[in-house]
Amino acid sequence: MVINTLEYDEQGSGLPVLLIHGFPLNRKMWQPQVERLARSGYRVICPDLMGFGESRLCGQPVTMSLYADAVIKLLDSLDIDKAVIGGMSMGGYVLFNLVERYPERLLGVMFLVTRAAADDAAAREKRTMLAAEVENGNLRAVPDAFVRVLFAPQTPQDKPQLVSEVRRWMESTSAQGAVAGLMAMRDRADYVERLDKFNLPALVIGAELDLAVPPEHAQVLAGGLPDAKLKIIPGAGHMVNLEQPVAFNQALLDFLTSLREG
Repeated sequence: MVINTLEYDEQGSGLPVLLIHGFPLNRKMWQPQVERLARSGYRVICPDLMGFGESRLCGQPVTMSLYADAVIKLLDSLDIDKAVIGGMSMGGYVLFNLVERYPERLLGVMFLVTRAAADDAAAREKRTMLAAEVENGNLRAVPDAFVRVLFAPQTPQDKPQLVSEVRRWMESTSAQGAVAGLMAMRDRADYVERLDKFNLPALVIGAELDLAVPPEHAQVLAGGLPDAKLKIIPGAGHMVNLEQPVAFNQALLDFLTSLREG
């Protein structure tokens, strides 16, 4: 299905839950979550952000606001007034934009292995250089850079097929989509000093062995948000939802149950 340039999957019925993938991935990353949440009575929606998976880029410069606006248009098209939205890594940056600009559309938020802080100067320069490599024809630059930090140290040996599958997802991202995502992440806002303004029920998930977003960032998030539950999942890296799907799914379900009962 495609709405406003966003391809998406939808399964189940009940309380709407929308999950936003990370960089440079796509909606396929949520496969272990979709069936479990749908079976538990939730309407699960997983879009591809513009330039990722099967969603096309638009003609205008890509920003976190543009990604967020497209998510809202998707909710509008599905006649969903309010939803619980979760964002993983870059998807969390999109979620911050949604919380800032569309709080009335959110029943609750799930910040999944992400951070509130913007890039520092070194990180910004690194993204600029990586985007330049891609633009100069090195299409492997992004998968090569990211596959090294996406998994817990033991995962490549324990689950080589998972690592290969995630790499295929990254390699399927177009050069234009990867560059647009890198620039949007580089130029995103910093929310650390504004967390106390975001008074929505929140779940914050970190991963003990995350090399991309160390769990300290989850602790900062949970400590700054007024109404947050924190879960650090042991033995997992950045792809925690795929490396430890049982623990990850249970954390989501516990939070969603608390919203539904509250």
